[in-house]
Amino acid sequence: MSRASQPTETPTPHSAAPPTRPSRLLTAATWIARLCFAFVFVVNVQCALGFALTPEAYMGAYELAGVPGRVAAQGIGIAFLMWNCTYPAFIAAPRRFTALGVVILAQQVVGLIGESLIRATLPAGHELLASSINLFITFDAVGLILMGASFAFLRKAKGRSEERPLKREG
Repeated sequence: MSRASQPTETPTPHSAAPPTRPSRLLTAATWIARLCFAFVFVVNVQCALGFALTPEAYMGAYELAGVPGRVAAQGIGIAFLMWNCTYPAFIAAPRRFTALGVVILAQQVVGLIGESLIRATLPAGHELLASSINLFITFDAVGLILMGASFAFLRKAKGRSEERPLKREG
């Protein structure tokens, strides 16, 4: 191969930014957000699969029976799975997919408000159903707090922690 046909390196100007790395605060905030969102995701998917694969185990708690009850419980499971499709990308790269974090939090708020309205309008005499809805309200409230706090911490760390230049050794 002649010297003319060899690839040449393009010199970088001295003003080019050095390689960067995230601050420790940003790295910690990223992992905390991942863990909080992953916890909610795993519990949601476990619940979704339970409803979708073993609907009979949940039908009584929701006063459902027969084929319509089974199909309704399975439909709830499928809806849970659909709801959680946004989580994996955010968990994998929370700093890159910030908008998905906002979507996930909005979904959590909608779920919590909707469940709370259903619970508030439930007539007396449906204690088991009320108890089942209360479990969803409690989990969604705790999930919203965990995810919301970790997301806020991530945003704050991202804003405060501009990418810093790598320290040169030697």
